[in-house]
Amino acid sequence: MNIIISNRSDEPIYNQIYQQLRGAIIREELTAGEPLPSIRNLARELQVSVITTKRAYEELERDGYIETVAGKGSFVAPQNAELLREKRVNLIEEKMVAVIQEARTLGLSLPELQRIVELLYEEG
Repeated sequence: MNIIISNRSDEPIYNQIYQQLRGAIIREELTAGEPLPSIRNLARELQVSVITTKRAYEELERDGYIETVAGKGSFVAPQNAELLREKRVNLIEEKMVAVIQEARTLGLSLPELQRIVELLYEEG
């Protein structure tokens, strides 16, 4: 598992962990039933506090991405196909918001941005 923590980010570390694990689950890089590293092992690997990784796991469990079994660890929770698609669309929307904000900052018009998206979509 490759989680990258940025100390320069304004985003809290637990949320960086949450977002990256959530993204991996949504993209199905982590599949239902797959075990996650223990909270302690992940904390050690990332060189962060156990409390930080515990909070990320708690948030993931609260949002239905993982399940924790006492004495066995945390596992990727089964995802409903329709709900998973909705989560993936939501992930795209979040990224699009950032792109739109950057486009506005640069002074790009909506037609210019649409043309860029069309060109990139057609290439891919």
